[in-house]
Amino acid sequence: MLFIRTVIIITILLQTNSLCIAQKTRDYLPASFAAQNRLQKIAPLFPVIEALYSNHAAKNHFPGYSFGIVLDGQLVFTGNGGYLDIATKQPVTSQSMFRIASMSKSFTAMAIVHLRDDGKLRLDDPVEKYIPALKEQRLTSDAPLITIRDLLTHSGGFPQDDPWGDRQLADTEEELLALIKKGLHFSTVTGLQYEYSNLGFAMLGYIIHQVSGKPYSEYIADHIWKPLGMNQAEWEYSNVPAASLAKGHRWINNNWIDEPLLHDGIFGAMGGMISSVSSFSKYMALHMQAWPASNATETGPVKRSSIREMQQPQRFSSLNPQYRYADGRLCPMVTAYGYGLRWSKDCVGRTTVGHSGGLPGFGSNWVIAPDYGIGVVFFANVTYASTAIINAQVLDTLIRGAGLEPRVLPASNVLKDAQSRLLALLPDWNNAASSSLFADNFFDDYPLANLKEDARKIFDAAGKIISIGEMIPENQLRGSCTLQCEKGRIQIFFTLTPENPAKIQEYRIRGVGL
Repeated sequence: MLFIRTVIIITILLQTNSLCIAQKTRDYLPASFAAQNRLQKIAPLFPVIEALYSNHAAKNHFPGYSFGIVLDGQLVFTGNGGYLDIATKQPVTSQSMFRIASMSKSFTAMAIVHLRDDGKLRLDDPVEKYIPALKEQRLTSDAPLITIRDLLTHSGGFPQDDPWGDRQLADTEEELLALIKKGLHFSTVTGLQYEYSNLGFAMLGYIIHQVSGKPYSEYIADHIWKPLGMNQAEWEYSNVPAASLAKGHRWINNNWIDEPLLHDGIFGAMGGMISSVSSFSKYMALHMQAWPASNATETGPVKRSSIREMQQPQRFSSLNPQYRYADGRLCPMVTAYGYGLRWSKDCVGRTTVGHSGGLPGFGSNWVIAPDYGIGVVFFANVTYASTAIINAQVLDTLIRGAGLEPRVLPASNVLKDAQSRLLALLPDWNNAASSSLFADNFFDDYPLANLKEDARKIFDAAGKIISIGEMIPENQLRGSCTLQCEKGRIQIFFTLTPENPAKIQEYRIRGVGL
């Protein structure tokens, strides 16, 4: 296969005025997270990543593919291989435009959230408010009304419809309404469990039109693509220059055959978007920019809080106790669905967010690890291309291979103040009961005599204090610190109350290595 490689090295990450989180939120990040050496750490892995994608593409008969790595909101490495069209042998580039299938769903979800933020709808509105034909349609008489939130989280009670829904892409709004009016079948009661529904997202596309007065495609282009500078994004394939458009293929009987592209229709809201890796990376940056929560000025087309809301696990999907990473290590994984996004957390607490896409002729996946500020995207032009597994392997390789650490938020001033005041009382706890540092419950739950005895034993065993570590927060009101001593370490943990001023309500101390 012809292989074309493009490498983009961003040498000054912190001086960009784009959506890069390094600039917008660096005051809220530790120096190690925002520093340029993160790029230096992952750069040696680029040849490894390139080979992983190339080998996977060859093994799985991808006619063409394109991938990208996004670090701290910047596209730092791209690679491409094969052809846009087997017949013409037009090579793939990072500007080549692939149909990204169900990766489109989060754009539809973001448009709904954007309308919610503008006061145009509520997520708990019944869908029948906007689609009257759905009225009285439910599995059981005691089933609740289907809400917009149910559609966003695949909880409407409709059956999984991947093969069927994939072929409805070009249906019109009139055909969607006619389908609903005939009566729909339900597989489960609304609001009880996750079941993937393309039909539900087609309904969301229709709701966007009803509420905004614009077709979903136009609304998303105006309110998401254009503000982000996504210049290589389309819904209708005939609007894409032939030299840039990836043609769909199917591998069958040891040969590739053409998979005809479908025109844009109402089901495009669930899977019709067309984009390049270069443009899509700007959308990934938007999702990265939402973290961490901060007081920084809003710069995106959608509020950061709304993006974080989209990424939260809203509906449990599965628990895989036998999940293994590519290197064979066992690491159970739990997955859930947010608003047009998949959410996962593994055995060590690593959270990832993204989505796959699959249609006749195409397969795609994007995934970010928000706490690590890194993500990957992969497009291919063969039917239901396997992209999620390799992306999981690549992301894991980047994080572990480069030794990237998750973002650690700085301790709040209230935590640091409580730490200083608490340490001043230890180990003797003199005048502790009369101080204003402790909550009403504290000495009832922790008798003062016991506190003194435990602290004195640990401090005597540890010896002289050599250094006091910084407060490591779990959140703004809970954290721990470590005292390095002559003979070992002392770890102290406490939780503060919500009152003003915040007071210590819970406390633990233990010796390590003593």
